[in-house]
Amino acid sequence: MHRPESHEYGAYYGGYIDRVPDGDILATLASQREEFLSLVRSVPEERGGHRYAPGKWSIRELLGHLVDTERVLGYRALVIARGDATPLPGFEQDDYVEGGHFDRRTIADLADEFEALRRSHEILFTSFDDEVWVRSGTASESPFSTRALAWIMAGHVFHHADILAARYL
Repeated sequence: MHRPESHEYGAYYGGYIDRVPDGDILATLASQREEFLSLVRSVPEERGGHRYAPGKWSIRELLGHLVDTERVLGYRALVIARGDATPLPGFEQDDYVEGGHFDRRTIADLADEFEALRRSHEILFTSFDDEVWVRSGTASESPFSTRALAWIMAGHVFHHADILAARYL
């Protein structure tokens, strides 16, 4: 599987795609799942409310954001893969975090949800043939291919895993 071309995603998402190594995106998603969950599950529950600065998300909120974004990107990929041409809306991450009440949950619970979502996306992506991988649609007023969404999904987790390791732990 080749890296998505720049016309397959909005410019904002290029930074996420750039974080993903070349190679098999399905293998990357699977190995990333294991590595990320190992990192997250090493965080003591009592650290879940930690914020590295005032106004920043807590560790649980960061994890909730990853869960929500994983879900949104997966839904976008499903819609586009199935040939639905309906333009999809954007989502305001801060509103989702506020509405998610993630500080009421445990790190373990959020990790389990992330794992379930990622596994389901890995299965979905495995079902795509070459034609589906390059099928395009619109979300957040930007073009997206299903291939780009898989790469963005991985890049988004790489981005936040780096922040988690560098600023929270």
